[in-house]
Formats: sequence, structure tokens, C-alpha cells
Amino acid sequence: MTDALWSEVTRLTEAGELRRLSGAFARFCASLGAASPAVLLAALALSEMEGQGHSCLPLADLAAGPGELLGWPEGQWQTLAGTAGPLPKNAKAWRAELGACELVFQAGEFDYGEPLVLDSDRLYLRRYWRDEMAVADAIRARAQDTHEVDTPEVRRWLDLLFASHRAAESPDWQKLACAIALRGSVAVITGGPGTGKTYTVARLLALLLAVAGEDAGRRRIALAAPTGKAAARLKQSIDKALGDLAQRVGDALPLRALADRMGAARTLHSLLGARPDSRAFAHHAGNPLDVDVLIVDEASMVHLEMMAALLGALPAGATLILLGDKDQLASVEAGAVLGDLCHDAQAGNYSAATLAYAQAASGEAIPGQFSGAGGPLAQQTVMLRHSRRFSGPIGQLALAVNAGDADAADRVLRAGDGPVRWMENAHPAQAVALGVAGYRGYLELVKAGPGAGIHEDWVRQVLQRFEAFRILCAVREGDWGVAGLNTAIEEKLEAARLIRRGGEWYVGRPVMVTRNDYGTRVFNGDIGLTLPDPERPGSLRVYFLEGDAVRSVLATRLRDVETAYAMTVHKSQGSEFRHTVLVLPQDRGGIVTRELVYTGITRASEEFTLITPAGAGLAQAIARRTHRASGLRELLGS
Repeated sequence: MTDALWSEVTRLTEAGELRRLSGAFARFCASLGAASPAVLLAALALSEMEGQGHSCLPLADLAAGPGELLGWPEGQWQTLAGTAGPLPKNAKAWRAELGACELVFQAGEFDYGEPLVLDSDRLYLRRYWRDEMAVADAIRARAQDTHEVDTPEVRRWLDLLFASHRAAESPDWQKLACAIALRGSVAVITGGPGTGKTYTVARLLALLLAVAGEDAGRRRIALAAPTGKAAARLKQSIDKALGDLAQRVGDALPLRALADRMGAARTLHSLLGARPDSRAFAHHAGNPLDVDVLIVDEASMVHLEMMAALLGALPAGATLILLGDKDQLASVEAGAVLGDLCHDAQAGNYSAATLAYAQAASGEAIPGQFSGAGGPLAQQTVMLRHSRRFSGPIGQLALAVNAGDADAADRVLRAGDGPVRWMENAHPAQAVALGVAGYRGYLELVKAGPGAGIHEDWVRQVLQRFEAFRILCAVREGDWGVAGLNTAIEEKLEAARLIRRGGEWYVGRPVMVTRNDYGTRVFNGDIGLTLPDPERPGSLRVYFLEGDAVRSVLATRLRDVETAYAMTVHKSQGSEFRHTVLVLPQDRGGIVTRELVYTGITRASEEFTLITPAGAGLAQAIARRTHRASGLRELLGS
């Protein structure tokens, strides 16, 4: 039966239905030793699952057929599975089949370095099993490592830090988050747009400084995020919050000195010391980071391998604060770490001890509905529940989508209320026309040039105008995808004489970096604009905006970039645009999910436009949840 299996694998690969890597991995397993067609099929499915962001393959899903998890057309899995001959009928039988294979290591047995790992009822690729175990072990240890806290002192400082703060809800979850985060080596603070995650962390930093006593000046604090854009926004937000706070607390705390001492926020790759052409980092358990407190924003974008590397490089005595929206899209790569860490944050599940401590330290009483028997990590997790700026129709739409209420979302979209529009039964040309109108402003600034003004000020103004508008797509290919829309928008902009293309590089071209380049200090996801080099007539530079700072790289030095009038929703995480246009395709593969729609909506600060073709099935997308197979929740004991 193996020949029939390979024949079907080849057919699916050539048809673009299967990754070449998956077929190659299955053949690699076959070359290592005796493996039944069933085991080879499992290896193939496992590799394909990894490509879809899953860290493992649950045996129950393998027995039922993982075609739906993989987003395959109905019947495709059954056809492939039929070439492998009789298969185990249930998870127990699959466990016996895999456990008997010499290519499979079973947790608890002697480890010969087999490529596949069977742990409980989950099948892993070895490195993802290792990473998941490392994350679970590190988080468990940190969640159990609680500190002695001078509760009256904490209460006094929190009352001062939140003195002018009028919480719109009761209890004040921001104040509670500070109290809870202070007492442990790890804290998770989650919440949607406008719930004040960075506002809260700025006060937490002030609180840490206040209670540190003589050690305050020696506290080493680092800020990080998965992308350069998110890192710059984190630093800018915290600096502003600390500056506002400093005006009120005066000499009681040296907050401006604290902001200066933290330095710039960095990407996680930069923080860990990524090495070119290697998965290894300069910082690891043997060479840990030189930090006492590490704050990581946009943690929903942090994939499993990166989280394992980060936790491995963090000193035992340091405090880790993870910020993020658990309801956003998970990382492109395998894992949904933030979602696993705070999957039950809505319920709270706080113990009696946590409830008592939180009230004593903050003066805020957590309602009894949030009590429960959660594990150690639940006691260090806080969900911020009230948005102070993300309201109106955009906020209502985001809440409806996040709640899975398609009817409410439909009502908001059809109301045609100012900032929210729905272009239903549309054609790609309508998205292109909207793009031309949206990008006209920055391109007219480009054509006008800096004049007699300061060149950097002009560049900053152009970049800020470009960042006010963006088209987001669910897919990369096709007329409704990034590639098709970018090409069509370029053609229309040239026809309107807003750009003049003479080759790949041209004045006004927006580009996204698609691969980390440590030589030029640009990273995957960074977006810049191509503008004339004032020092070299005829040369072009790509300018990047980081907060209010502008930096540039010669265009000819950038190898891995793509035009970015349109970008995927995944790549937009960590960014915010005044007007966001979300373009959804006709979805036949389960690509468009509730999380994708919610993430697209929440990139908009003032205006949101949804563009859908006939039969796009928005209600079905809202009902469809993203599911990432993972063993992390079980390993954490929550």
C-alpha cells in the first residue's frame, strides 16, 4: 500500500494541496526504518498540521480524520487515508500503532532521539514537544513563585498612582492587575483595544520602582514585542503614560529617569540576539538576559518556539509581564501560547487567597462570580474588561464579532453609521478604487517634496500620512488577496500619475520586510516607504518610522521585501490605522474565522470598511473559531 500512498502524496503536492515539506518528511521517516503506512500517514498529517499552526496532532482527531482541522475539501483526507490500507479505528488503537513503531519516542521511556514523540494522546514533531514542555515547565515554576508583599505599602502607592483615575467599571481591573502582577515572577494581562494594557503597565512599573526601596535605581527593565512596529508603539505608549504620571506624582518617584533608563523597546529577535542563518540565539539559559523585569507586548503573536527561547533566556529571579489580546489571531507559526495561557481569563477562577490579597492590596473587591479553583497561573492572570476609547460603531462591531453574534454584527454593518461601512457583493475593482483614494494623500505629499523644510520632518509627515490608511486581506493569492490587490492598485496609481514605475524600486513604493536582516536592522513585518536619498541624487532609500524616530536603509540593500499597499491581517497585528479596509474573499477553505475578522476590525481607530464579494458568508466566518491543537493547557494543569 505504500506505493499507492506515495502516488497520492505526489498528486496532492503537484496540485498544491499538500506542502512539499510534508511529503518530504514522510519519506524521510520511511527511510529511517520500518514504519507502517499508517505511521507514515500520521507523520504526513502531523507535518501538515504544523504548517497550519498546530503544535501537535491529537490522536482523537487523527482517528476522526483531521481534514477539517487542516482546512481540506471534504473527502480529501478520506481519499488519502484510503491509500494507506486499514487504519486504527480509534485513539487507543492509534496509540498502540504508533507506540510500536521505532520512529516514535514515548514520553517516559529511554530517548533515542526519534523524530516523532507520543505524549499522552498527542503526537508531536520532536522540537515542538520539546518547546511545549519547556514553556509549560517554565510558566508553572514562575506562576508558583510568589513574593512576599508589604500589602499596606502597595495599597498606599496604588491609591496614589490611580488617584485621578476614575474607573468606569467596578472593580477597577487595571488597579487589580498591578496588585496581582507585583506578587509573582510572571503575570498575564489580557484585554481588547482600549482596555488600557500599557496604561496599566506604566503604573505597574511605577509601583515596582516605589516598592524596590534602595534597589530602585538598579532595576533593569526591558521592553519587547514581536515586531519593530509593535515595539515602537509599546515604548511610545509607556513613555507617554509615565510622563503624564510624573506630572502628578512629582518628586515622589523618578519616573522620567525610569523611562530614560529603560531605553528603546526591541523586537524579541533583537533582545535575544538572533544569529543570521541560525535558529539559535546569543541569550539562553547559559547566557541569560540582563534584566529584572521584562514586558512583552502583543504576546498573541509570539509563537511556541520563540516563547520557549524567551523563557529559557530569562533569569530565574526576573519578572515576566505578558500583554496581549487573547481573542486576536494567534501567531503565523506553530502554537497559540497566549490563548493557552489565559484561555479561561474571562471566568477569573481566583482562589480565596487571591481574592483576599487583591482586595487588601488594591482596595478593589473582585466579585464572587470570578472566584474558583484555578491553577497557579490563573491567580497571576487579569483580564481588563472595559474599553475606554474603543467605543461607538467600531467597538460595537468588534464586540459582536468577538461574541459570535452574527446578527448584532450584521445590524451594525447595515446601519451605515458614519465610521462603519459594508461594501457587500463587491468586486475587487471597488477595493482598488478605495485604495487609490486612501493612498492619494501621502503620494501627493511625496510629489510635493520637502521644499525648503527639513527633510526628516517631511519624511515623518509622509510616513504618518501613509500609516493612516491600510487595506487588509485574509489571503495572499488571487484577486481578493494581497498579491492581486497590490498589482491592481499599483497599476491604477500609475494611471492616475501618482507614482511612476521604472522598475522594481520607485519613489513612493511602500514595502514590507519579509525576512529578518540583522545587517540592516530590519525585521520581518517592518513597513517602510521608498523616497529619494537627499545625499545621493538618483538613489533611493527606504524610510521606517519607529515611534517619532525615522531611520532609513538604501533600497538596494533590502533583499527580502514585497510591495505593501495591501497586507495580510496577520501582518497587521501590532499596528493601528485611522481607516482600515478589510477585504474578505469567498472562503472555501475555512480561512476566514472569527479571530481574523475581529483582528481586522480592531486595527481601525476611526473608520472601518468591510468589502466582501457575493456569497462571502460573513455569518459563517463569525461562527467559525480558530482552533490550534496544543497540549500546553493540559501540561499547565489548567
